[in-house]
Amino acid sequence: MTTLSRRNLLRVGAGALPALALGTRPALAAPLLPGVTVSGTAPSSLAGFDNVMKTFVKERGISSAQLAITKYGKLVLARGYTYSDGSHYVPQTTPTSLFRIASLSKHITATAIMRLVQDGRLSLSAPVTTLLGLSATADPRLAQVTVLRLLQHLGGWDRDASGDQLWQDHAISAALDVPLPISQEDIVRYATGRPLDFDPGSKMAYSNYGYLLLGRIVEKVSGMDYESYVRQTLLAPVGVTRMRIGRSLRSEALPGEVSYASQYTRKTVLDDSGAMVPYQYGGFNVPNHDANGGWVASAVDLVRFARVFDAAGTVLNSTSISRMFAKPEIGVSGDGWWYGAGWYVRQVTGHLNTWHAGSMPGTYTYLARLQNGFTYAALFNRREETGTPDFDVLSPQMNAVKVTSWPTTDLFSKYL
Repeated sequence: MTTLSRRNLLRVGAGALPALALGTRPALAAPLLPGVTVSGTAPSSLAGFDNVMKTFVKERGISSAQLAITKYGKLVLARGYTYSDGSHYVPQTTPTSLFRIASLSKHITATAIMRLVQDGRLSLSAPVTTLLGLSATADPRLAQVTVLRLLQHLGGWDRDASGDQLWQDHAISAALDVPLPISQEDIVRYATGRPLDFDPGSKMAYSNYGYLLLGRIVEKVSGMDYESYVRQTLLAPVGVTRMRIGRSLRSEALPGEVSYASQYTRKTVLDDSGAMVPYQYGGFNVPNHDANGGWVASAVDLVRFARVFDAAGTVLNSTSISRMFAKPEIGVSGDGWWYGAGWYVRQVTGHLNTWHAGSMPGTYTYLARLQNGFTYAALFNRREETGTPDFDVLSPQMNAVKVTSWPTTDLFSKYL
């Protein structure tokens, strides 16, 4: 699901442009003047962050973006950004508009697993073969794949070696002789019938498929569908009510969801017609990505949920939080980071910085929890593509902003 550069994955929170997604409503409400239109709240003391975002979207022609910032758990900035070149209607992006968040879904799934462990319903050492009734005939090493190894991308699947199962719809359809759209069960059957790429636990290889399996484990153990379990057990207790699993087509968009932009097309994966479609609308099956990259949220929702990891509360206790950020059995990378459970982690003086990025056609997202109680989420309706400026500069640009006085007003009541 996510194809991220090494720079972006390891960063600590430290040509022709593609056509913008066009709106269809009357132009009367459109921000038609060329430039960036903003909505929401950005105190003057945080103007540095606001300016980073304005410049970022203008340079890249990004029509919809969001930024939300918390300081010690208080929402201090909530902003929507809309860029228009003045030639067509661009709907206004607000602080509560919804975006596909791609791999920022992974820490949500990891939290669901940890909650089931916390409640005594699941063990991190349980094999996936036992939990989901998978056969290890194709590769006996599959029996060594545990819940913890799935969480930490140590399961044995390497997309650089054998491809990403979440993006192989046509190959899976042909191999299993099943029609499109394929199901998650088809993906699991296809992957289970093939050998692993490495010994489980021997190295990290980022695996969307591993998180698809974690979503199925959540369903099997909880007795609920994945989305319902997450919304009821994790999101509702912290006041997050907007988040849903997204859909594939523009016609299926949720109320308040932005349009997505990409310069690429792809053969549809939603039927056997062979039709070429916008990559972001039908070039991949969003619901199949649920646990690894299917959620739709606002930046405000994400920083609100991120407070779960700051201290023990109604969702996770202190032991569970520690497990989320624990070092894996392979140890720490040569650059000093490791992958915990849905988060990249780095030790800094007196704090663990945790972050993640997400990327899909039509989506780029970034979420970071940094020292001094600073957390931010930035969401965009387009990702880096051929001919566009580098997107990886966002994190260092945000980190370079200096704030002399932080606001003390909490805006959550306004935007939740």
